[in-house]
Amino acid sequence: MQFRETAYAKINLALHVRKRRDDGYHELETLFAFVDGGDELTVETADTDSLHICGEFGEGLSNGADNLVLQALAVMRQLAADKGVLIPPLSITLEKRLPVAAGIGGGSADAGAMIRMLDAHFLHNGNQGELVASMRGLGADVGACIVSETRIGSGLGWELAEPAIDDLQGFPVLLVNPRIPLSTGPVFKAWDGLDRGPLPEASVRQAALSGRNDLEAPALMLCPEIGSVLASLRATQPILARMSGSGATCFALYETIEQRDAAQREMPGMWWILSGRLR
Repeated sequence: MQFRETAYAKINLALHVRKRRDDGYHELETLFAFVDGGDELTVETADTDSLHICGEFGEGLSNGADNLVLQALAVMRQLAADKGVLIPPLSITLEKRLPVAAGIGGGSADAGAMIRMLDAHFLHNGNQGELVASMRGLGADVGACIVSETRIGSGLGWELAEPAIDDLQGFPVLLVNPRIPLSTGPVFKAWDGLDRGPLPEASVRQAALSGRNDLEAPALMLCPEIGSVLASLRATQPILARMSGSGATCFALYETIEQRDAAQREMPGMWWILSGRLR
């Protein structure tokens, strides 16, 4: 048997960094959204577990036990065993189409895709809440990436709420990265620490337009090329152009596919680009 699953690219339509917690982390309020494209996972039953990584951004990535895909498999195996279900050895191929250290999910999206696939074909649980709660040890974005639909995230990103009005679903989106990796840690360290207020309680579109990304300014200090990407996107007159996560990927939303495609033609050829729609 062979199964396939897309690891959908994550974007933060808004990302508000709030008060520091007692454990040293900061409370976050974010508006997660997902694009209908990303990495691709292919899984087949096999004699032993294996992970093969290919694709444009696969070089240098670990295929050992520290890879989030295999970590997700291990946690799902335990969850399945607790329910009397056996997940057999698997041969896994991960095609890395998304840049790494890019603010669009990366390994978290891959783990989310693996969890959805295992649940659909082996565990047959269907309980997103249980799956999200079981995967807390894998990282802050993994829960949202399991769901891979627009959600309001709070706390460290694990508390997920469905928006009352998702009026951006299906909108054309363009993701652009200057092909410069940017790790989250240094960006948070460069943040000025000011709490600029909560995420607006509104429809998805209004919350995105009224919101902000508090990590955009520190990311710009570390990677000035983000400014060039944002300027190029904003020159195409989108609904909204903003950096996602801790960067360096930026996104732009458009009213029509024609506007998005025209904007894509204006982007420099050396940049990485993903064109799609919001799920």
